[in-house]
Amino acid sequence: MANNLSRKIILEDGQEYCGTGFGADADRVLEIVFNTSMVGYQEILSDPSYTDQAVVMTYPLIGNYGMAADDYETKTPTIGALIVREYNPEPSNFRAGKTLGEVMEAYGIPGIAGVDTRKLNRSIRDFGSRKAYLCDIDTPLEKGLAILKQTELPHDAVKRVCCKEPWEASAEQPRFHVVAVDCGIKLNILRSLVGRGCRVTVVPYDTTAGEIAALSPDGVFLSNGPGDPTDVPETIKTVRALLGRYPIFGVCLGHQILSLAYGAKTYKLKFGHRGGNHPVVDLDTGKIEISSQNHSYAVDEKSLAGTPLRVTHRNLLDGTVEGVACDRDLSFSVQYHPESAPGPRDSAHLFDRFIRNMERGGNHA
Repeated sequence: MANNLSRKIILEDGQEYCGTGFGADADRVLEIVFNTSMVGYQEILSDPSYTDQAVVMTYPLIGNYGMAADDYETKTPTIGALIVREYNPEPSNFRAGKTLGEVMEAYGIPGIAGVDTRKLNRSIRDFGSRKAYLCDIDTPLEKGLAILKQTELPHDAVKRVCCKEPWEASAEQPRFHVVAVDCGIKLNILRSLVGRGCRVTVVPYDTTAGEIAALSPDGVFLSNGPGDPTDVPETIKTVRALLGRYPIFGVCLGHQILSLAYGAKTYKLKFGHRGGNHPVVDLDTGKIEISSQNHSYAVDEKSLAGTPLRVTHRNLLDGTVEGVACDRDLSFSVQYHPESAPGPRDSAHLFDRFIRNMERGGNHA
C-alpha cells in the first residue's frame, strides 16, 4: 500500500491521513463524519442527507457486494466522499451491476482507501466533526490548511437535492393521499408509505402551505435531508401554517423542522449520530428500539417548554431527544429512520401510527 499512496485527507488541526484513491479523482472541502453501520454502504452512498459530507466507514471492508440497481435511496447520489480502510474492487454478489468505485466515478464522488480509519474516527469522536480537505498526496500541508481556512461549507444543500417539480408514487388502490415535503427524501420512505396504501405526492421543500392545501392531502410527511434545519426557513414557515390542519409525520430533518415550527430550537451535536445501532426508548411504552440514524443536529429539550410538544423518545447513549408529538394536532416526529434499509425494523410501526392519525383525521376517502 505504501508505494501506491495517491490521495490524502487534511484536517483543520493539521492532521494528515494518506491512502489510495478510488472513485472520482476530485479535490473537495467537506465536513468529515463517521458511520458505524456494518452493512448498507450503497444506501449510505445514495442517501441525500450526506450531501457535502465525507463519510468515514468504521466497518473495515467496503465494496465487497458491489452496487445493485434496486438498492439506491436516490437516483443521483450527492454524498461528498467516502473514506474506507479497505476497498474491494471485485465484488461477489449476483445482484451487483457495478462496483462501488465505478458508481462513485460516474457521479463524481471521490474515495480514499487504506486510511487508518480507527485513528481517524477516534479523532472525530474526540474533537468533533469539522472541515476536511481531500486532495492529491503531493499537496503541501500549508496549502491545504489555507484552502480549508478560506472555504466555507455551503448552506443550500436541501435546495440542491430536492425535487424541482411535484411527482407521484402510488399504491394500486390508495386509501390515503399524503403530501411529502422533499428535503432530500429517501426512496424507502416512499416504499413504506405506498406499501401501506398511500398515494404520495412529493413536492419541493419550498412549496407553500396554500399549494399543499390545494392538493387536498389526508396527511403531510416531512422528509429527511442534509444540513442545518435553520437553513430552510421556507419549509419551517410552511409547516407552521399547516399545524393542526392535517396529521403530520416528520423524520430526521423533518423532525427538526416540525419542532422549529412549534417554536423549539435545535443545536449541532459534536459528531452527530450515524449508524444502525442506536438504542432509543419509547417513553410512552417503555420499549427500547434499535434505530438507524443519520444527523448532525438535535432538538433542544429545554426549548420545548412553552410549546405543545412533548418528548416521546430518548436516545439511551447520550440522552438527546429522539421524538416529539403534539397529540392535539395529530403531529409527531422522530429523529431516526423507521424506514432504514438495510437496518433495524424496530420502528416501522411509526408509519402505521401515521396511518391511524390520518384515519382519525377523517379526510380519507
